[in-house]
Amino acid sequence: MLALSAGATGQLLHALSVPAGLFLGPMLVAIVFGVSGANLHLHRQVFRFGQGCVGLLVAHSVTWAVLVSLAQAWPLMLFATLVTVVLSALVGLGTVRFGGIPGSTAAWGTAPGAASAMVSMAEEYGADGRVVATMQYVRVVCVVMVGSLVSHALGVSPAEGLVAAARVSDPDPVNLALGLLVILLGITLGNRMPAGALLMPLLLGGALQLGGVLVIEMPEWLLAFAYGAIGCYIGLRFDRQTLGYVGKRLPAMISGALVLILLCAGCAWLLARVAGTDFLSMYLATSPGGLDAMAIIAVETHADVGLVLAMQTLRLFGVILTGAFCARQIIRLTER
Repeated sequence: MLALSAGATGQLLHALSVPAGLFLGPMLVAIVFGVSGANLHLHRQVFRFGQGCVGLLVAHSVTWAVLVSLAQAWPLMLFATLVTVVLSALVGLGTVRFGGIPGSTAAWGTAPGAASAMVSMAEEYGADGRVVATMQYVRVVCVVMVGSLVSHALGVSPAEGLVAAARVSDPDPVNLALGLLVILLGITLGNRMPAGALLMPLLLGGALQLGGVLVIEMPEWLLAFAYGAIGCYIGLRFDRQTLGYVGKRLPAMISGALVLILLCAGCAWLLARVAGTDFLSMYLATSPGGLDAMAIIAVETHADVGLVLAMQTLRLFGVILTGAFCARQIIRLTER
């Protein structure tokens, strides 16, 4: 029932030209199943395979011209990363002050990094992993929903742009087999790397494409499966027990997530004006959502995929490296 409902909803939203509809539909359906007490879990390797497919798809946009432009824009990307981390820390302090969430939990729950990495690090430092996970995935859902609405409001339709050229209905068997091999190899090599299941296939596929070894072709059914797997994995993280545990604080979590999204959107508008780039690309690049979710929306809305992935990856590693320090500072300030 989950597979049929998720697939049908994703196809319906995609047919209605909803940005990232193939991802958004399964995620919303999985949330309903999880909260309704279905007690289902998607195997993590299926989720990682979906990430690998998205990574290889994004690798299609890796060209020498894109790499040169990213190398020239590194000061802007570093500044944007610092601003996003500072804004998330401020929202974390506000969540503690007005939402009644303990400082140790809010410090990790509002960190704009990979949700799984933040949960594991939070548990190592004694925070409540259930609340941290809920805060992280509530923010991811809010970011995806708002990102889709923003894309729709800007009049962007899916399945356009450079990356869309990688989508084919009848791929060459050799290219498809080589692409699947790159995905499986990337997933294996990135097993102990943050977001490695997405980043390693991206790096391997991009290198092979630049070297003229691989022509990246992704069948539409494979992309639909990958988007659906990622959406269902995120949605099923919401269950009745977890929401019951944090029910009283859920409005504060949603409010904090929306405030952080608005602050990052304002920062994106200023950076887009300074850098001369389009607002949608900068918005997706600075959004405090998951790397895979932002990659899917960037691909679906013909945004600057290279900029989005570069800034999201830079922030991911920045948050992981500075997460413990920022958490300690938030805890220290809230205790005072």
